[in-house]
Amino acid sequence: MLKGRSDALFLVPDALFNHQRDRIAALALDARLPTMHGFREPVDAGGLLSYGPNYLDLFRRTADYVDIKILKGAKPADLPVEQPSKFELIVNIKTAKALGLTIPPSVLGRADQVIQ
Repeated sequence: MLKGRSDALFLVPDALFNHQRDRIAALALDARLPTMHGFREPVDAGGLLSYGPNYLDLFRRTADYVDIKILKGAKPADLPVEQPSKFELIVNIKTAKALGLTIPPSVLGRADQVIQ
C-alpha cells in the first residue's frame, strides 16, 4: 500500500481483520492511512470510522428468530431471509486528529457514536 501510495484503507468485515484490529490500527496510523471498517471494534482500537450492521442487534434478532419460529416448529426452509435493519456509524476523533483530518460536523451529527 505504501509503494502504491494508497490514500486510505478499507477493510471488509472479516474475522481475521477483526482479530488483528490493534495491529492494523497501529500500522495504518504509522503509515498515516485513514481506515474504514465494517465492524465497530477496530474503531475502538484506533481505526478512523466504521459503518455497518449493529451486530449486537443482529445477534439478538437471530436468537429471537430461532426461538420464536424455529424452536416452535417452523421449518427453516419456509421462513423468509431477514436482513440487518439497524446500522451504525462510529467515528474516532482521536484518530482523525492524529492523522490531521477534520471530520465535517454533518458527519459527526449523523454518527451513532463519536470516540474522543
